[in-house]
Amino acid sequence: MTRRTFIENVALGVVGAAPWPARAEELSGLSIGVMDTSLRLAGKLEAVALARELGFDGVQVSIGRPGADSRLRLAARDLQAQYVAEANKHNIRLTSTYLDVLHVNCLKNDPLARKWVLEGIEITRNLKAPILMMVFFGKCSLDTPEEIEATVGPLRELAPVAKEAGVVLGFENTLSAEDNARVLDRVGSEAVKVFYDVGNSTNLGGFDVPTEIRRLGGERICQFHFKDKGYMGEGKVDFPAVIRAIAAVGFRGFAVLETSSPSGSVADDLRRNLAYTRRLLEDVNKK
Repeated sequence: MTRRTFIENVALGVVGAAPWPARAEELSGLSIGVMDTSLRLAGKLEAVALARELGFDGVQVSIGRPGADSRLRLAARDLQAQYVAEANKHNIRLTSTYLDVLHVNCLKNDPLARKWVLEGIEITRNLKAPILMMVFFGKCSLDTPEEIEATVGPLRELAPVAKEAGVVLGFENTLSAEDNARVLDRVGSEAVKVFYDVGNSTNLGGFDVPTEIRRLGGERICQFHFKDKGYMGEGKVDFPAVIRAIAAVGFRGFAVLETSSPSGSVADDLRRNLAYTRRLLEDVNKK
């Protein structure tokens, strides 16, 4: 176990366990988490225990939108401490946080968005999560070169703060690999990486996702979202090819399921999608 892994495991209370990631994912470098929204427990502490009960390695936590006090819900230090304690108790990772208020206040044109990102960085650090996911969809999507350019400046300003906090800003969008790489080059910080959603890139962007992953490379992607329309493996996303591409670029980290529940049973549908993902990983490991 390296010194860094030892320190991470101390923080999580799992010293003595195999260095993360373990189990079948170790060869492919991919561990599987779940978004608390997919558990229908967005911003709720109960998501941590349920994620572990269903067999996931980690859970992505929604920060929540500002309340009457104009602060994000997870800005409360006592709630942050509860999340860390719950993760320790269930031996599960808090993979990342989700700054959903960026659906309302857009980083490309709203100064308030920078305030939320700064709060989100502090919250993410206190949760001992490595990544703050920032979203660029709907009215906040980056549809023109001008809108892309308008986002570079704020990211440059925020990147040093994130780096100092030990947090990576996850840039989730529907841009091409070329445009994503251009933004990262312009920002010029290892604290800003792509949070790559294979479902959105396939179904909204219309991209050849395995090729796009190879173009970006493992060092420029901080985490993945896995989803499709309906159950994984039954839509347009070529998950076997996606897994092979992820393995090919040497990515080590989390793929977080952001799946729906076609049957209405959240637990059953998540177990089904998780089992499908594990089988794909086992197939990659055998080759």
